[in-house]
Amino acid sequence: MSRKSQRRRRFAERAFRAVATGALVFAAGMFLLLCAGIAALGAEAFLRHEARLEIALDAAVLGVSAQASAAELGTADFRAAVRRAVAEAAAPAADTVSEIELNALISPGAEFALADALSRNSGLLGRSITIDAPLSDAADRYLKESPDARGYARLSAAQQDVIAALKAKGRLSRAFNADFFASGDSSYPELAGVAAGFVGSMFSVGVAILIALPLGVATAVFLEEFAPKNALVDFLEININNLAAVPSIIFGLLGLVVFIIALGMPRSAPIVGGLVLALMTLPTIIIVTRSSLQALPSSLKEGALALGASKLDAVLNPLLPAAAPGIATGVIIGVARALGETAPLILIGMVAFVATPPLNPLEPSSALPVLVYLWAESPETAFAEKTAGAIILLLVLLIVLNGLAAAIRRRANVYRR
Repeated sequence: MSRKSQRRRRFAERAFRAVATGALVFAAGMFLLLCAGIAALGAEAFLRHEARLEIALDAAVLGVSAQASAAELGTADFRAAVRRAVAEAAAPAADTVSEIELNALISPGAEFALADALSRNSGLLGRSITIDAPLSDAADRYLKESPDARGYARLSAAQQDVIAALKAKGRLSRAFNADFFASGDSSYPELAGVAAGFVGSMFSVGVAILIALPLGVATAVFLEEFAPKNALVDFLEININNLAAVPSIIFGLLGLVVFIIALGMPRSAPIVGGLVLALMTLPTIIIVTRSSLQALPSSLKEGALALGASKLDAVLNPLLPAAAPGIATGVIIGVARALGETAPLILIGMVAFVATPPLNPLEPSSALPVLVYLWAESPETAFAEKTAGAIILLLVLLIVLNGLAAAIRRRANVYRR
């Protein structure tokens, strides 16, 4: 080879490396930029502002009798008690503020907390209690925004004065928003949480694994080890590969027609979502399992047969355990894909407004990707940070699943060495 050809080859190699490195750096930069934007906005969903208020549970203010029954306490005007506590805490700035404007500063979550406290202990009637009341979404956004952006806040000048007075008196604090993880969906952005969506996703994925894993592994073993080589089997293999590339929305339509309309299964239930996700994941598990079995050395099977094992024994003992890491990796990747699916779940009705987490797979529920979709469509600006927070949670779950798959694959490679 001439020197000119060698220089040309070295130049082409360096150019290729430079282009590949540049593409990798660009992709990593875009990914980090996306993650940084989501993290910057989503971090606000994990924090909220609260006002420490001393609320007098006076019967006259609540509009109930001094010896109110549980039924009467259910009609109590807790908003008036909260409003009075805010006015006293922010005096004299609150003296010129209307009742409507004062009500708009504190989240209804404070009223729910008071009602819950009185339902548990009716002896609190006539006494004062101190609570950390969450601010409304407008007040919370006002405090989270930079001073330059506050000109666009939804608070009036009088409401801003009340917030300033509460802050000056040390009544305001920024705390971890535990309700984001413990509460279900809500029409109030400051009270909305991912609990119902998270539980619904776990139920759906659990049902999908219970159905798709045994069926997928059994089908793959049959096709690889026991099925005769004929046109029918070839036709099945081609269609299994085609099913792996079918858009997820088609599986959603199939679930709607077959499971809900034809079989009458409950709409918006994780059991239906799990069945649809199982249909989606099944081709992937079959393909991955067959690939894992094909990657094994033929000596494993031949050695087992030579020792007198039947074909079934050879599959169950040396082959499947040896292929288990590859199968587990494929299953986890399939589950990660199913966890992020939205379109099929929307088609089967898992877009219902669910305020409480489901107790079983037959109860109506939502899912994490569907919550992201619903909150992103909401006109309330405070739902933007909730959307980013739910995306962060979903990304963390996907990263954990993919990390688990990588760890299993790495451990299997070490074992084989």
